[in-house]
This record gives sequence, structure tokens and C-alpha cells, in this order.
Amino acid sequence: MLTWRSSLELADLVRQRQVKPLEILDAVLTRLEAVNPTLNAFCLVAVDSARVAAREAEIAVMKGEPLGLLHGVPLSVKDVLLTRGLTTTGGSRLFEDFVPDEDALAVGRLKAAGAVLFGKTNTSEFGHKAVTESPLFGVTRNPWDPTLTPGGSSGGAAAAVASGVGPMALGTDAGGSVRIPAAFCGVFGFKPSFGRVPDRAPFGGFERVGHVGPITRTVRDAAAVLDVVAGGDDRDRGSLPREAASYLEACDADVKGLHVAWAPDLGSAVVDPRVLAACENAAGVFESLGCHVEVVNPGWESAEEMFTTIVAAQFYAAWSDRLPEDEPQMDPTLVRFIRRGGAVTTRDYVRAVARIEEYWREVQMFLERFDILLMPTVAVPPFAAGAPPPREIAGQEVSVLGWMPFTYPFNMTGQPAASVPAGWTDEGLPVGLQIVGRRHADGAVLAASAAFEGASPWRDRRPAL
Repeated sequence: MLTWRSSLELADLVRQRQVKPLEILDAVLTRLEAVNPTLNAFCLVAVDSARVAAREAEIAVMKGEPLGLLHGVPLSVKDVLLTRGLTTTGGSRLFEDFVPDEDALAVGRLKAAGAVLFGKTNTSEFGHKAVTESPLFGVTRNPWDPTLTPGGSSGGAAAAVASGVGPMALGTDAGGSVRIPAAFCGVFGFKPSFGRVPDRAPFGGFERVGHVGPITRTVRDAAAVLDVVAGGDDRDRGSLPREAASYLEACDADVKGLHVAWAPDLGSAVVDPRVLAACENAAGVFESLGCHVEVVNPGWESAEEMFTTIVAAQFYAAWSDRLPEDEPQMDPTLVRFIRRGGAVTTRDYVRAVARIEEYWREVQMFLERFDILLMPTVAVPPFAAGAPPPREIAGQEVSVLGWMPFTYPFNMTGQPAASVPAGWTDEGLPVGLQIVGRRHADGAVLAASAAFEGASPWRDRRPAL
């Protein structure tokens, strides 16, 4: 079936004229019609403009024009990223009618590479929390069990890819928002190094921690997306220059001999035994690949306070002018978060920034010994959709972010990090393993992810939806 083909396979079929872009698009739209009423993954389906783009892609093939890496491949985009001519709401009633006149930089690059944008995926309001529910579009559900959450805030993107509605989706990750839903939905999610993908985020609140990254069903599809979207742009002064090496080629690198650290709880987190068991097995796979795996306890302090202090203050700066007038239209959890930011003093903020610098030095020194670091992506399996995240794990009370302690630290350090499907619980729920690399070592993370995928393939396991 076309709907379960990878992006690279579809692009190759188009290039060889074995299938037309419009045929692929129609197959994806048919699948969307079948599953979206259950999942609520999409908040906008751009049928007309997608058909125009697919026809133009076919004309380019017939004329023998140069084709992009992802020519004719369907693409969905999280609704916090600008899309020219298509509504971009940020999941908020405040922007219900906002139609930008430009694309986000990564979106524009994917379209230039031939991708066919067919829809926008649901998110929490401004991506402020790691589940996917918004005042404007409601609750998104998990393809493996629609009573459960897909995570967030790129939950619509992950649910779409996991259910066969397009092979690739573009999301954002400021605290785990690509990796968490990838783990909960049994797909691959990649957070590149900070600045690797240029971004001018239209919705404020996640300055210096926000990343743009792909969600796909295969590692090489994500690498292909990164080959297209990575590289500096002067409109984003924090963006990194383009690397000479191909990320797709990096997936073929031999991982034998790599020094791998397995940190089951980072020294302080509480992890559900089902998650821990799956991730321990996954870490063991790296030994079979010829890596030197060492169980470690980094001993880093919890980063939760410094992370929430900085982000809450940034949300207050971005959105406090909307209160109290627009408060009735906003997600109550967002309103509370903004108000929390109003209580952060200048001293609090500056001290939190300084603590992040200290935290980075600890991480950097630790990774001088290791090529990659492994841990669970999320501390728990998927929980109920529309419900608050758990405050108790394995009988122990945890903090507000205690269910997701492994993701946001690496938004502050800016390191590349991926979530690969580590396995499934006895209940049939996906579990993610997080692979973290040294600073700017995106290729190493992709190589490790591809090697793990080859040893423990997940692609053919699909939700019964």
C-alpha cells in the first residue's frame, strides 16, 4: 500500500515514473478520511492546494526537470509553523483566522524539494504542554489506543505518521514535543542540534530552547528531511551553517566500537517498570552491534526548576498583554503558566540562565567519555487522553514534569536527540528509547538510530486502526 511506503521509497517511485504524485496524495487523503474522525490528528486539510502541488510535481517529472530529494511526497506540518496561504493558529482561538503570507523556513525548503503539503496537525495552544489538546480543535488521540494521548505537543504529527497518514511530518520540540509523541506513537522523532534547522517562531515563549524536527516511520526518512531543511539562514541569527556531510549517508556509518552510556534514570528520575524493561532490552541491542555499553549514573541535578523558570518567564513576556481580556478564550493551563511567569523576578531568571551554563558544563564533561547516551524517552507509557499527566509513578509521587524528565534537559543544552521505538508493553503500547549525542553530533545520533532500527525493526508493526 502506498500509505505505508517510506518517503524515500515514494520519491523513488515518482522519479522512476512508476506512480504519480496525485496517486500518492489520493491514497493519503483516503487514509486521512478513514482515521481522522477517531484520532483528530488534523486541524486543517488542504485538499485543493495539495492537488495543485501534486499536479505540478507530476508535470515536472514528465518534463524531465531536476527533482528534489522528496519530490511528490506528502507532508504534514504542525500548526505552530507558518504555512503561506493556509491558516496557522498555534492551536489558539486568538489566531483562529491568521493566514500568513510566508512559509516557515523549513516548510519552504521542503516544498522547494518537491514535498506536497496536504495538512496542518493539531497541537496544544502555542505548544505550551506535552499533550495534544487545544481550545480550538480539541483532543488528539493515540492510534494504538484512542482512549490514550499521543503525547505532545506535536501529537497530531506523530498520530498522523503512525496511522499511515503521510510518511513524514514536521514538528517542533522545546521540551520534548517531537520525541515524546514519537515515543507514545511508536515512530521515529528527531530533535536536531539547536540552530541546525533555522526557525523564526511566530508564537513566543520558547526562545533558546525551541527546535524544528521531523517525525517519520524510518530513520532514513528523517535524515532525508534534515538534508533538506538543515543549514543556516541569516533571518535566524542563531542558525548553524550547513554541514558538508549528508545526514542520509551518515545513517550508513558503522557504530561498532562506539562508547555508549546507558542511564536508566539519569540518577534521579522514577521510571515505570514496563518502560524500564523495554529500554533495558533496547540498550542491550547496542552491545550486539559491537558497542561498548556502560551503565551509568551521571548524577546531574534535576533541571526542572531552571527550565520552568525560564520558559514561564518567556511566556509571560510573550502573552501577558492578552490577560485578563482574552483569558476566557485560552487554555486554563496556559493562563496559569503565564501567570506563573509573572512571579519570576529578574534575579530568578538570570540565576536560572547561569545554572543552565553550569548544567551544560556537567553534561559536556560527562560526554567526553561517551559517544552517545541512552535513556528512556518518557518515564511512563501513554496515559488517558484529555487527562492530566500522572503525578505518581511506580507508587512514588513525582513532580509536575516527573513523567517527562528525560527530554527537556537537552533542549537547554541544545544537543541532538532522537526517540526510537524500543518495544511495546504487554498491553501493546509503544515505548521509546532516547539517543542523545554530543554537541552538534547529529550524524552520530542518526547512525546509532539507523543501526538500532536495522537490528530491531519497528516499521512493519502498525496500529489496528
